[in-house]
Amino acid sequence: NAGKSTLLAFVSAAKPKIADYPFTTLHPQLGVVRAGGSSFVLSDIPGLIEGASEGHGLGTRFLGHIERCAVLLHLIDSSSEDVVKSYRVIRKELKAYSPLLAKKPEVVALNKIDVVTPKELAKKLADFKKRLKITPVLISGATGKNVDATMKRLLTVSQKERARGKARPVPGVKGESW
Repeated sequence: NAGKSTLLAFVSAAKPKIADYPFTTLHPQLGVVRAGGSSFVLSDIPGLIEGASEGHGLGTRFLGHIERCAVLLHLIDSSSEDVVKSYRVIRKELKAYSPLLAKKPEVVALNKIDVVTPKELAKKLADFKKRLKITPVLISGATGKNVDATMKRLLTVSQKERARGKARPVPGVKGESW
């Protein structure tokens, strides 16, 4: 319930199902994002749970979709109790499914920053940085705060991967990659 569908709807013309409960997304949703004078395809996949690499939940059924992506946007609900644990669970599942998948470039974002107090957000951000040595971007898919900059960052990373020959093209869409 990290707000993936809300973000996709905000940045594209996609109309994913959005609801206030976990696992609303049952099938991957795609949207074309325009950023920095270019565009890319953003995919919202169903949420992963612990054990996904072993087939729990929707498990391996959707992990294969992620392999086609040039860059991963790892969205974490900033209102969750332990954002570091939320991050580690998904990273563990990616690595268990495919060590190559776990090596893909990623942008880490704490989403829903509009639903936590500034003090609480600062504490979670400091803890995240201290424990993981990663500075996540702070965004709100609902209000749009910092979303444009994050989409430009995804585009930049995607373009670098494409230039290195690491991104797989989307069939039938010239010049686009996931």
